[in-house]
Amino acid sequence: QLQLVESGGGLVQPGGSLRLSCTASGFTARNYVMGWFRQAPGKEREGVSGISSGGGRTAYVDSVKGRFTISRDNAKNTVYLQMNSLKPEDTAVYYCAAKRGSWSPNVLGNEYDYWGQGTQVTVSS
Repeated sequence: QLQLVESGGGLVQPGGSLRLSCTASGFTARNYVMGWFRQAPGKEREGVSGISSGGGRTAYVDSVKGRFTISRDNAKNTVYLQMNSLKPEDTAVYYCAAKRGSWSPNVLGNEYDYWGQGTQVTVSS
């Protein structure tokens, strides 16, 4: 079966850091664009970051540029999101997603084939 499992969320103070991980099973991750999304209570799901199948291209929503870094290790079927200088407005459930292809002009859009179940990130003092 095709499955994405996120981990690494938790409670952190403003200015702190977290690293999220997403491990895929049931398919070969090197054939998929991967993305990270987030959703706060009562708000629409937002594309945070995306990465090409080989890891050579990345994209970020403006609000996280310079603070978040996406990366992937296809040998481990895993994608990461390093989050630094966290702000309270980063609080959300973070989801990993995958879609077929090497790259997409809309990697921050919602048209992905597979989704994980999410991991909670809470930024609070």
